[in-house]
Amino acid sequence: MAIDLPVIWAAIIALGLFLYVMLDGFDLGIGLLFPFFEKSSDREVMLNTVAPVWDGNETFLVLGGAGLYAAFPVAYATLLPANYLPIVLMLAGLIFRGAAFELRAKATRTRHLWDLAFIAGSVQATFCQGVILGSLLQGIEIVDGRFVGGSFDWLSPFSVFCGLGLLVTYATLGCGWLIIKTDGNLQESMYALMKPISAVLLVTILVVSGWTVLGQPAVAQRWFGEHLFYFLPVPLAVLASVWGIHRAVNLRIERGPFILALVLLFLGYSGLIISIWPNIVPPSLTIWNASSNPSSQLFALVGTVIILPIILVYSFMQYRVFRGKVREGDGYHH
Repeated sequence: MAIDLPVIWAAIIALGLFLYVMLDGFDLGIGLLFPFFEKSSDREVMLNTVAPVWDGNETFLVLGGAGLYAAFPVAYATLLPANYLPIVLMLAGLIFRGAAFELRAKATRTRHLWDLAFIAGSVQATFCQGVILGSLLQGIEIVDGRFVGGSFDWLSPFSVFCGLGLLVTYATLGCGWLIIKTDGNLQESMYALMKPISAVLLVTILVVSGWTVLGQPAVAQRWFGEHLFYFLPVPLAVLASVWGIHRAVNLRIERGPFILALVLLFLGYSGLIISIWPNIVPPSLTIWNASSNPSSQLFALVGTVIILPIILVYSFMQYRVFRGKVREGDGYHH
């Protein structure tokens, strides 16, 4: 039985991007929650919950991008020109945010400016990621494996709403993470915030799902055609997860809101993959049409099989080492 290398690489890239969104999602979410907490001590605690791990989270974004370039060069050469501006702005936001993260710890009189930079970088990076996702989901004009659309095709009401939706998603993840990592008044504030923000996330998921179905007949056919019975549990699981978040908040189950927020993220991500599969760039570029030479894919796969487990073990260990509560006075930079 022949090995289907494009399917294997599609799974690796999908895993890498999901791990990035899961890990850097709550990391960016802390920057999105910053405006709700003006006390310097609260902000210090919030930052110190991710200070030892935040830069390692972005490793998986590099994995996804490098994997796409190596395994699916046609898709890489299509997605970049279709989204040049949001991609550049996303990277600029991540760079500026990272600089602000470190420099604010050394600043005294200008710390509030670096706080603003941290917030702005988090918002910019997250919003641009959502816009890129929206442009991918709405489809990209391709002829003979080349992008033939306009420079601003990525800018649409749907992609803008996806950008706003990702802001809500990451903020929900950040809130759940801080419930686990903090205690006292700050934790209570996060509990109070988790209910409304998860309700907004539910509305966002419903709107994006409905908009996608109405705007993409192919997706509607896939979801409501002969496979409806298999897909029906997904919206039910979404409703159950949001209900579970509210119940976990009421019962003060610390890990519950974050875990269920991750379940919501997984359901949305799996829904995206189901909607576009086997296309890697909707509506017409499949993983097989976009693939590089099999020998190139196999060569890159050997290196990935060696390196990826090391990255996963390292990531697991850093979260294990820095587990536990973070309190005022516990300083990564001290």
